Amino acid sequence: MPRPSKYSPEVRERAVRMVFDHESEYGSQWEAMRPIASKIGCTAETLRKWVRKAEVDTGRWDGVTSDERSRMKELEREVRELRRTNEILRKASAFFAQAELDRRPK
Repeated sequence: MPRPSKYSPEVRERAVRMVFDHESEYGSQWEAMRPIASKIGCTAETLRKWVRKAEVDTGRWDGVTSDERSRMKELEREVRELRRTNEILRKASAFFAQAELDRRPK
């Protein structure tokens, strides 16, 4: 389980919005991130990750969106559970088939 973030989603959204709003005032997006990150109280690298995630989610950057990622995790969890269930059923079937063979005819 991931550890809880010390930054609320509202703070993250505000910081990302500030980068998008002020990046034209700086030479690069990275230069805009550094002062904004210090105002928010996080590192510039953390803010860069938030910005990249927002860019992927909005389609400005190629990659897997947050919704797709959560859906993939959900499906992977379901596949694991189904494989576990199938294994249990296969073993139970083999057990009962063997028991049927060992039973004496009447």
